[in-house]
Parts: sequence; C-alpha cells; structure tokens
Amino acid sequence: MILRPIEIGARSHLVTLENPGEPVPDGDGGFTSAWEALAPPRVWALIEPATAARLERVWAGTVSSDATVLISFPYHGGVTTKTRITFGARVFFVVGVDDPYAQQVTTMTVCTEVLA
Repeated sequence: MILRPIEIGARSHLVTLENPGEPVPDGDGGFTSAWEALAPPRVWALIEPATAARLERVWAGTVSSDATVLISFPYHGGVTTKTRITFGARVFFVVGVDDPYAQQVTTMTVCTEVLA
C-alpha cells in the first residue's frame, strides 16, 4: 500500500512537542530534569489508533506491542524517541519516528500513552 500525504483538514488535534531538558542537581545527590518545548512547540496533528494492520503498513511488517497510537504532523527534525507529545491531559511517549516520504514532509510517530 502506498502512503499518501496527510491532508491538512485531517490534522484536528493541537499537540505539544517536548524533549527532556538538561539535568539539574536536586541537592540530594541526584538530578532532575524538566520537559522543554520544541520550536514550534505546538503543531496540528492526526492521532489515530495503532491497529496491527496500520502498524504493518507504517513499519513494513514490524509490529510493536507497546504502541497505542500513531501521531502524524508536519515534518519536525527535533522529534526523537525521547520526545513526549501531549494533547490536553493525555501524554504520549514516542517509541518510533519515521519520515515516510523521505522528503521531510511528514513526521509519523508510533507512541505509547501514559495512563494515570
């Protein structure tokens, strides 16, 4: 199956992209770090369930049991497997990143959702 670019109207979720900040000493011999927003920090994205069929199309037959959603948005070179994506009160950790068109048009991420 050929992947097609995501239409702008399909990106109906305004999400925030964040990476871990620099570790800061906590005064007790350990370190703590806060999340820092990427630039731009908010992008319009498509959030869809990570079904087995969809994952197979995205990852060429490799299925991750950890994946809960696929989140796609305009290409962002700063997104890695250390990135977290928030949408309202929902928090997703990126477990896979792809540029499916190899043209820096779309970033497609496979994510796990943190359940409170």
